[in-house]
Amino acid sequence: MKFEGFIFDIDGTLTSTNRLIFDTFNYVAEKYLGRKYTDEEIIEFFGPTEDVILKELMKENYESARKDYYDYYRSNHKRLADIYPGIKDILVQIKNAGKPLGIFTGKGRESSIISLKAIGVYNLFDLIVTGDDVKEHKPSAEGILKFVNYFNLKPKEVLMIGDAPSDIKAARKAGVKVASVLWDSYAKEQVLQMESDFKIHTVSELKELVEKSLK
Repeated sequence: MKFEGFIFDIDGTLTSTNRLIFDTFNYVAEKYLGRKYTDEEIIEFFGPTEDVILKELMKENYESARKDYYDYYRSNHKRLADIYPGIKDILVQIKNAGKPLGIFTGKGRESSIISLKAIGVYNLFDLIVTGDDVKEHKPSAEGILKFVNYFNLKPKEVLMIGDAPSDIKAARKAGVKVASVLWDSYAKEQVLQMESDFKIHTVSELKELVEKSLK
């Protein structure tokens, strides 16, 4: 199957940010709320951007908590989160083939840019759509359709690559193909029960899929 455009999620797809997100969240939760959350409790917050979650939880302390959140996220990124080995080679291969390369993530724009720059791939993407750039977050297809329309592509020519159930649902609504990567998915068992076009267990498998689609 040939693809003319590729969209990547960030967390759990390009980089191992789960621990960083959990630790950052608990850093501000302990400071401002006097408590910590389990990983499972934090996952339950996923969907809206960090700013929306922080505004709801921190109330009048939102502005200072927001600053602390991004300061911690930025300064601890290299210690806690790195790009998965081999991912950058895949992105460069797509870029060199002249195919549009995009991001669609539920993260806010600030944390997205921090992560993409920290792992050295920010300049490879032609369009970055974050949770701040859409009216409806995943599993809405809005972000995928922004990419499809921006590059004037047919949905069936586009591959969405992500690790979460919301990526599958958004891809289905948009009419694009979806590859579910399972090397660091926080919802692996749920993803395995869903109908992705491709279930990818290793970066090498993703590289092989991309190479075939570019020939």
